[in-house]
Amino acid sequence: MTDRTLRLGVNIDHVATVRNARGSTYPDPLRAAKLAEEAGADGITAHLREDRRHISDADIDGLMEVLTVPLNLEMAATAEMQAIALRHRPHAVCIVPEKREERTTEGGLEVAGDESRLADFIAPLREAGCRVSMFVAAERAQIEASARIGAAVVELHTGAYCDFHAEGRVAARDEELDRLREMAALAADLGLEVHAGHGLTYDTVQPVAAIPQIRELNIGHFLIGEAIFRGLKDAIAEMRRLMDEARG
Repeated sequence: MTDRTLRLGVNIDHVATVRNARGSTYPDPLRAAKLAEEAGADGITAHLREDRRHISDADIDGLMEVLTVPLNLEMAATAEMQAIALRHRPHAVCIVPEKREERTTEGGLEVAGDESRLADFIAPLREAGCRVSMFVAAERAQIEASARIGAAVVELHTGAYCDFHAEGRVAARDEELDRLREMAALAADLGLEVHAGHGLTYDTVQPVAAIPQIRELNIGHFLIGEAIFRGLKDAIAEMRRLMDEARG
């Protein structure tokens, strides 16, 4: 199944990173979320980490109150995070791997080796009405396992593709892009909705946006960085334009 519509989810984590660097109340992630809405974002993504290094519990409380577009809550598969998600019941919950020492989420979730636990973990979230997504590498085993445990969505990790592009490794980049295309098709054939994200920029977004099975891209760090130079609304509008151009 394919669809011409491609949604943009804007991740606001690093607005909170800047705020937390000074221990102040600004810049406000909620203000960024509302600006992203106005600029055409179809949803807002926020990762509530165990160490609360950027997004805080109060941010999630506020987002649930003010957003008129869906909230995608990224979180690790822990009892604490499950309880928070069940209390708020966001539109979507994306399960991601998380290590305390990492700078950002590195690689995809190991679903194939942890099916029983993850199936039990996501069952209450599904029952609460959350669309559950698994953030995985473009690997057959992980996608098939995600379908078996009852996830509604897989989000394909595009970090390797973006890294190869940045390093000028054209052959490796193109091979990874082919893998993303193949695994997006597999996921769709298995009845999963397909999203993608991690590291996407103006230079790398269009080949991924052109993959017909992908229904949503989640982009954050690049857009927050670009906003320093051109403003958040303009940064998002340009990403939206490039996505639409690739899809058209």
